[in-house]
Amino acid sequence: MEDAHVTGPEFVDATETTTAVIRGVVPTAELAAFFDRSFAELASVLGDQGIAPTGPAFARYAGPVGETAELEVGFPVDVAVSPTGAVQPSSLPAGRVARLVHAGSFDRLGDSWGRLGAWISEQGLTPGADLWEVYVTEPNPEMDPADLRTELFWTVRLSDPRTP
Repeated sequence: MEDAHVTGPEFVDATETTTAVIRGVVPTAELAAFFDRSFAELASVLGDQGIAPTGPAFARYAGPVGETAELEVGFPVDVAVSPTGAVQPSSLPAGRVARLVHAGSFDRLGDSWGRLGAWISEQGLTPGADLWEVYVTEPNPEMDPADLRTELFWTVRLSDPRTP
């Protein structure tokens, strides 16, 4: 049965995207505070450097989240940011990726990531090391969480045909 809170999954071809980020290894319970601090610092540094984000905020993870998350949060930009404080230049990778759109609150994102990973495997592929979330709608305290939209992207690679 299809979940009402997601659309997709599908394969898309991603283009490399220049980004400005803050990196961290963060306990899962502290992610919200990390995001808040990071986005505030990013907005300040980008403003000081006269760089405007070219799209919505994102979080890129170095593998699935466990008790901690190794990640970078940031914004796509059209020019490389000069390293300042915790802000560093980076990029989102190019290539074929699996994509799913999650509709609703962030507390169900884990279910959507699980669905996307299972779908990748069903296609005879292996989930890659890079996965990221793009926060299409910016959350605010007055909004209905059902109105949130988050795009999930996961790199893929061919499964090893020698593996049973």
